[in-house]
Amino acid sequence: MKYRGPVVAGSFYPASPEQLNTQLHTFLAVSPEQNLIPHALIVPHAGYCYSGAVAGEAYVYLNAIASEIKRVIVLGPSHRVPLQGCAISNYDVFSTPLGKIHVASDCYKKLLKSALVSFCDSAHLFEHSLEVQLPFLQSCLQDFTIVPIVVGQCPPSLVSDLLNTLEADQPSTLVVVSTDLSHYHSYRQAQLLDSQSIEKILSNDNNLHGQDACGCYAVNGLLDYAAKKGWKIKLTAQANSGDTLGDKQQVVGYASFVLY
Repeated sequence: MKYRGPVVAGSFYPASPEQLNTQLHTFLAVSPEQNLIPHALIVPHAGYCYSGAVAGEAYVYLNAIASEIKRVIVLGPSHRVPLQGCAISNYDVFSTPLGKIHVASDCYKKLLKSALVSFCDSAHLFEHSLEVQLPFLQSCLQDFTIVPIVVGQCPPSLVSDLLNTLEADQPSTLVVVSTDLSHYHSYRQAQLLDSQSIEKILSNDNNLHGQDACGCYAVNGLLDYAAKKGWKIKLTAQANSGDTLGDKQQVVGYASFVLY
C-alpha cells in the first residue's frame, strides 16, 4: 500500500497525538446553534492556532451524524503545484498523528471514465489544505474513508459533476471543502472583503475568485451542486488571523459554513 504521511504536523497542528487531541477537544467544545443534518462543510485550512476555532464551529455539527458518515469527499486548493482541473492520487492511506485513514479509491474508476479527474501525486504530496482537515474528521467521526481531491483551475460545473458522479447527496457521504478567504490585507479591509465573499457564499453565488478565497474553484463547484440539490447554507463562524496571533496589517480571512 502507498502511504501519504503527515507533512505539516508540528507546524500547522501539533505532532503529538496527546496535544493534538487536547487542541481539537477545545475547538469542538461548542454547542451548535441549531439541530442541522449537514451534507457539506466549508472550513478554513490555516494553522490551528489561527483558524482551528473557526473550523471547529462547523465540525461540531457532525456530532449528530457521526456514526452515519462512512465516506468523506475532501476538496482543497493546490498551493504548490500549478493545476488545471481536479487531481486524485495513488495513495491508499493518508495518515496523521491520530492514525490512518483509508482512501475510497474504488470510486476513482467512475471519475476517470468521465474525465473529471487525473492522477497527480505531486499535487497531494505537500498539500496542507487537505491534511489539516483530517485530524478534525478523525476526532468527529468513527469508521470512515476519504476521497481526497486537489482542485485546480476549473469551472464550477466540473466540481459539481464530480460531486454528482460520487453521489455526494447520499446520507453516508459528507463533503468538506477547504478554503481560506482574503489574504494579506489590513484588518479592516479584510473584514470588508470577507464580508462580501461570505454574502456571495450564503446567496449561492458561484463566482468567487482567487482574491476572494484561495479555494474558490472547489467552493464554486460545491455551491453549484448545492443549488441543484436545494441545500441551504449557514455561516457558523468568521474571523481572521488578526483576531488570534497574526499581524493586523497583513491578515488572512477565515469562515466556516454548514450546508444542510
